[in-house]
Amino acid sequence: MAKLFSGVTRQYNDFKQLNSQDKKTFLKELLINNSLYIFMVIAIIAIQIISPKFLSSSSIINIVSLSAANLPIALGIAGCIILTGTDLSAGRIVGLVACVSASLLQASGYANKMFVDLDTLPIFVVLLLAIAIGAIVGFVNGFCVSKFSLHPFIVTLATQLIVYGILLMYLMIGTNNGQSISGLDAGYTGFIAGAAISIGGKGIPNFVWYAVLITIIMWFIWNKTKFGKNMFAVGSNPEAANVSGVNVSRTIIMVFVLAGIMYGLTGFVESARIGSNSAATGLNYELDAIAACVIGGVSFVGGIGKIRGVIIGVVLLRIIFVGLTFLSIDANMQYVIKGLIILVACAVDMRKYLVRK
Repeated sequence: MAKLFSGVTRQYNDFKQLNSQDKKTFLKELLINNSLYIFMVIAIIAIQIISPKFLSSSSIINIVSLSAANLPIALGIAGCIILTGTDLSAGRIVGLVACVSASLLQASGYANKMFVDLDTLPIFVVLLLAIAIGAIVGFVNGFCVSKFSLHPFIVTLATQLIVYGILLMYLMIGTNNGQSISGLDAGYTGFIAGAAISIGGKGIPNFVWYAVLITIIMWFIWNKTKFGKNMFAVGSNPEAANVSGVNVSRTIIMVFVLAGIMYGLTGFVESARIGSNSAATGLNYELDAIAACVIGGVSFVGGIGKIRGVIIGVVLLRIIFVGLTFLSIDANMQYVIKGLIILVACAVDMRKYLVRK
């Protein structure tokens, strides 16, 4: 915090030394570069005025919970964006992991159990399987991008379709016949969605604390490990990173594997959070994650991004969508708004890059 105030003070002192024309230019750039944040703050204030219950304690806990559920997938995609790529397969990986987790953790006495002769597996065994599924698909993505020099957009579009096909076939196994998977074991739902701590009589789901732990681990990986430094170096300039001794291919693969692990964790949490999983689980989750990353300052030009930015982006986006629900905005219209947010955020990001250049 002291470092933040120090930086603001330094920028203010530099601003005072500018002439009047430079001050106008500085303020203009400041407003343009932060236009999305300004718009969102204005929107939040307007929604609160129209609907006073929008920022009530129960609503805030709901926003925090929804943000926590979406944070791991955003942290995973953020790494791919830092490499000047993206990952379109993220949502389908979440869906596959959610359905696999649900099928293996259905209550033993549930009438429509997918695997009738299979006892409910230990939670941590399924958690490891969820991580493994995400890591395997992430490895395939990273391997194809690094070894075959394919663009991440094409690779992850292909794996998105492959994973979705696998999911559809999986849902046809046994007696399920493509139906939603529900009737989850109480121990599983309690582990994820149970509440050990309450505020104002409303419980904070356990997965919020898991998201905090995951975020701390990701911050450490990004900022305190050699891999994290290599990730930013490859994203900034892969040729220069290679000359500096960085194994570019291995770094790319590791970034996608780490992203896959984040998707696996998201799917494991999502499975218990929503309680009933189908082929639609995870649909378009990657769009929310990409939007949150770009809003949070993770740049598609590569090598730029911070964990706190991803958190801010996820929370702001979730606040806006919850606010739209409070205003009874049509769900279909929310897709239009989401697309506009991504478009504007990318345009502002590219403008920052061109100005720096």
